[in-house]
Amino acid sequence: MDVGEDLVQGDWLTAVDVGGVVRATGLLGALTGAHTIRRVELPVPTMLPALLRQMLLPVVLDAIGVPRTRQEWAERFHRGRFSDAEVTQLTDYLKRYGDRFRLSGKHPFAQVASLEALSGETKPAALLVPSTASGNQVPIFSSLTEGDELLLTPGEAVLWLIHTQCWDTAAIKTGAVGDPQAKNGKTAGNPTGPLGQFGVIVPVGRNLFETLLLNTPILPAGLDPVDRPQWAWDERPALRGWKPPAGPEWSQRPAGGLLDLLTFQSRRIRLISCETEQRPRVHRVIVSAGDRLAQTPQWELHAAWSYTAKPKTGQIQQRPRRHVSGRSAWQGLGAFLALDLPVGGDGPYASVLLRQIGDLHYDGALPADYPLNVEICGLEYGNQSAVVENAIGDSLPFPVASLLADNEWVRAALLECVSQAGQVGRALDNLNSDIRRASGGDPLPRDKGQRPSSRFLHSLDGTMRRLLAGLRTVGEDEDLLERAQLAWELSVRAAAVREAQALLAAAPPRAVVGRIVKINGKEVVYRSGKAVGIFHKKLTEILARLAGDGSGSGETAA
Repeated sequence: MDVGEDLVQGDWLTAVDVGGVVRATGLLGALTGAHTIRRVELPVPTMLPALLRQMLLPVVLDAIGVPRTRQEWAERFHRGRFSDAEVTQLTDYLKRYGDRFRLSGKHPFAQVASLEALSGETKPAALLVPSTASGNQVPIFSSLTEGDELLLTPGEAVLWLIHTQCWDTAAIKTGAVGDPQAKNGKTAGNPTGPLGQFGVIVPVGRNLFETLLLNTPILPAGLDPVDRPQWAWDERPALRGWKPPAGPEWSQRPAGGLLDLLTFQSRRIRLISCETEQRPRVHRVIVSAGDRLAQTPQWELHAAWSYTAKPKTGQIQQRPRRHVSGRSAWQGLGAFLALDLPVGGDGPYASVLLRQIGDLHYDGALPADYPLNVEICGLEYGNQSAVVENAIGDSLPFPVASLLADNEWVRAALLECVSQAGQVGRALDNLNSDIRRASGGDPLPRDKGQRPSSRFLHSLDGTMRRLLAGLRTVGEDEDLLERAQLAWELSVRAAAVREAQALLAAAPPRAVVGRIVKINGKEVVYRSGKAVGIFHKKLTEILARLAGDGSGSGETAA
C-alpha cells in the first residue's frame, strides 16, 4: 500500500485464516471477518497486546459497546461472529473516523503530523524496533548497525509505531518544538510505555473474534460517556486539561477510562517516508515525550497483581506483577489462578479477564473443554530502563475449569503439580551443593552458575503443557484427574533421577570418601552416597502418590 493510504482498507495486516491460508487484509476486513481469522502474523510476542489495545479492541468497544451482563457476553460468544448490525456499526464507525486511520495526512494514526525536533534532526526508523541497534540500544546479535538504514514497509511501520506507544524504553527523548517541558533539546525522566510496567497476560481463543471477546470486559454501567480513544481526542471534555495527543505537549495524568487506557499515547511520534524502488518506505522517525500514566489502574485488563495486606507508608496495596525471566509461564501458575484477594496476608491476585472467564464458565457461557490459551509477554529493561535487555514470551493451554472460583479441585491439582516441580528442583539444587561440598568445593553462589533445577524444570515443560491441555477435558471425572497427577509424578521422578545421575557422574572419586565441614561450629559429614540418600528420601516425601501407589522404585542415583 502507499504510505498515504488508509489503514481501514489497505492490506497491511497478514492474517492466517481458520483453514491455514495466509492473506493480507486491512483493519475493517480483519474485524468484520474476525471469525474467519485464526491469528494475525506478528513479528514479536509483545506485538499482540499492542495491536489489540491500540487498535482492534477499542474500535470494537467504541463502535459496538461493551456487554453489560454475562448473558449479553454469552449471546455474542455463541453467535460466533459479529452480527450484520454490528458489522454495519463497525463499518460506519471506521468511515466516520477514517481520516484518523491513515499513516500520513492531517491526522496520522498515533502520530503528530507537524512534529519537529528542536535540533531539526530525525532518527533512523530502527529506533522503533528494540531488536536493532539504535542509540544506547545495541543488541549483541543484530544484522544491522546504527549506520545501516532500516526501511520499513507501511504495514511494518504501523505495527512498530503502536509497539513503541506501548513498550518504549525510558531513554531520553528528543525535545519537540512547541513542548514547553523540553530542556536543552531533550526530555528526561520518561517512564517506559504503559505495558512495560507489568507482565502482560492475554487470553486467546480459537479465532480473532473469540480473542476479542475474551479480552472484552463486562461493565454493568457500560463505558464512561466521556471516555474516548486517542483518535477521538477532540471529543474529550476540555475541562480536564489534558494535552491533545495530536500536538507536541504532554502531561502526567491518570487514565480517563478503558478506551483512553487502551490507546494511551505515551509518546509523540512522527513517521517520515521516502520513495524507493520498492514503493514508499518509512526510513526516519521523531520520537518525543508523550503522556505519562500516573499509575496502572486496578481495572487494567491484562495485568496480574501482587497484594500487600499491610502496605508501608506511601506503598500501593495492589501492584501489577512482572513476569520472571528464564521461567516458563506454567511455573507462575499461582498468579494466574489466584481468584480471590489474599486473606490476612500478602499474595498474588489474578487478572480481571481470567477472573471473568471463571465467572463465565460458572454461568455456562464457556464450557469446561473450551480450548483456551493464555499468551504472556513482557520486556526486561536495563540501565535505568533506557535499554531492552530481554524479551519474555510464552503460551499456555489453559483449563477453563481451573478458573472456577467455588470449585477448587482442578485448580488445587494444578497448583500441587507446580509446587511439586519446584520442591524437586530445590532438592536437586541441594543435592548439587552437597556433592560439591563432598568433592572439596563450595555450593554455587546464589546468583552464579546454572543450577540443576533450571535444567530439570525445562525438561518438564512439554509434560506440563500436555497436562494442561488434557485437563481441559477432565470434566467431573476425579479418577481421571488422579491418574493424570500420578502420571505427572512418574514423569517428575524420571526427570529428577536422570538429573541426579548426571550430577553424580560428574563428581570426582573423592566425593565418595567425602569430607567434614564445620558449619556454625558443628561438624557435618558430606559424602556423595549420603547426599543421594537424602535426595531420594526427599523425593519420596514430595511425590506421595508414587509412594502410596507403589509405582516408585527404590533405585538410587548412586
